[in-house]
Amino acid sequence: MDLEQAQRRALRVHALYDELNRREHGRVWTREEFMLGFVGDVGDLAKLVMAEEGARDVPGGRAALEHELADCLWSVLILARLHGVDLAAAFDRTMDELEAAVSGQLDSGGARSGRPGPARPDSIGIGPAGPDSVGPDPAGADPKGPVRVHPGGPDSVGPDSTCPDLDGSDPGGPASAP
Repeated sequence: MDLEQAQRRALRVHALYDELNRREHGRVWTREEFMLGFVGDVGDLAKLVMAEEGARDVPGGRAALEHELADCLWSVLILARLHGVDLAAAFDRTMDELEAAVSGQLDSGGARSGRPGPARPDSIGIGPAGPDSVGPDPAGADPKGPVRVHPGGPDSVGPDSTCPDLDGSDPGGPASAP
C-alpha cells in the first residue's frame, strides 16, 4: 500500500468515526480534539515501546505495539488532511533536509549538540524553531541550531495517558475517536 492509498483508507475510517460521533454525540471532533486524541495515542505507543524494550510490563505484547503504530499513522494521515498538508511532499522535503543535515554532520566530523546519546533531528537544527525552542536561530552562528524543550523533558513519558490495551479506559479509542 502506498501513502496515497493509505490516506484514502484512513479518510474512509475517519468518515465512519464522524458518522458515529454525530449519531452518539451530535457532533464530530474538532481538529484540536483529534490532535489531543493523537497525543494520547503517542503516550500509549511510548509505553508499548518501553515494554518491547523490557522497561515496562504491558499487556498486549507485539500485537498491541503494531496496533498503536498503525493507529498513530492513521492519526498523522488524518491530521495532514485536516490541515491541508501534502504529506508525501512534506515527507520528501523533510527527508532531504535530514539527509543533508546528518550527512553534513558526518562530513564535518560529527559535531553534536552536547547532549548525551545519539544526535536527534531536533538537536541538529532541522525544521523551523517554534515557540518551544530555545537557543540560537538556525541561521545564527551556532551550527547545532535550536534545541527543542518539551514539557517534562524531551524523553519524558507520563504515567497518566490512557490506552485500551493498558488500563481499560479509552477516551480516544474506537468507540469515541473521530
